[in-house]
Amino acid sequence: MIRAFVLLMALTGTATAQPDPAMTAREASRMLEDAATALQDADGARDRVEALTETVRAYEHGLDALRAGIRNAALRERTILLVFEAERERLARLIGVLQRIEDAPAPAMLLHPEGPLGTARLGMIVADVTPAVAREARILREQLEELAVMRALQDGAVGQLEAALTGAQEARSALSQAIADRVDLPERFSLDNDAMRQILESVDSLGSFATTLGETPAETTAGLPDFESARGTLRLPALGALLRRFNEADATGINRPGVLYAVPPRALLISPWPASIRYAGPLLDYGNVIILEPQADYLLILAGAGDLFVTAGELVRADAPLGLMPDGNGETGTELIVSDALGGGAGLTETLYMELRQGGSPVNPLDWFAAQ
Repeated sequence: MIRAFVLLMALTGTATAQPDPAMTAREASRMLEDAATALQDADGARDRVEALTETVRAYEHGLDALRAGIRNAALRERTILLVFEAERERLARLIGVLQRIEDAPAPAMLLHPEGPLGTARLGMIVADVTPAVAREARILREQLEELAVMRALQDGAVGQLEAALTGAQEARSALSQAIADRVDLPERFSLDNDAMRQILESVDSLGSFATTLGETPAETTAGLPDFESARGTLRLPALGALLRRFNEADATGINRPGVLYAVPPRALLISPWPASIRYAGPLLDYGNVIILEPQADYLLILAGAGDLFVTAGELVRADAPLGLMPDGNGETGTELIVSDALGGGAGLTETLYMELRQGGSPVNPLDWFAAQ
């Protein structure tokens, strides 16, 4: 009994630390409704690409919040069930007591074989015990009601999640089309395609490629805002979860001079700061790589992209769409709903590698971003 009580307290404490699943789901629902409205309004926006970029990001944040609500509801449900399992015998005795109290005739509860004195003593005992039994019964009823709410929340949220995924894909498709149809093309700077081809043929790693590019900064970076002033304030290029920190060894023991994020399939990549696109395309076995130059002497490298919205030689503003991450199932337009309701990385099936170089040397990119 003591062991069960300790387990009960531990589980209750853990559950209390979790965010309110219902509140999280309601907030996610509001975010997704706002995203759906924004998608409808995007056709009339003055800058359709910008409007659709914000719409896609709104969908992604809403989906992330809704998944969190589903995960928290599942965790809370499991916690309650574990408490019931640990306290099964005690709860069974409690329910038995409640049933006997409810079924017993009133006179039998008031009379005692020892006469009036025994009846008085029994009344005192019942008066002491009844509040405790009632309190236990109230707690049990509240937990059962919460369990029903958690299950209903999960059932409703999964349906909303499917609809939101469809809306997010529509927004991504609309964004891709808007970028293809735009007539006000981004400003460009001169690019020596032959020199770039020679560099690509001679490099054997992402680092050597970035080092070679850094030796010849783009002329247009002189007009960009001061990148140094942005330290600690940048938005992450994609919504995701940090897998490996700067210079942290991977499963094979290899240290890489960058950070690795787990991100959803088809996640939108944005430019964290106004920059020139030094390179955008496939590179060795890194998939599609985007290299931005936000300022002379700085290169921001994003590796692992799928579809690209930019080409080398473009100048992009902050929050400009750069591309989409690959599809997790190898088919354009599909996306996992919830791969594991109890896992913190549900739906994060793609990896984005990010590296920041200053003066040709890698530096910790996490020092530059507000969200860790």
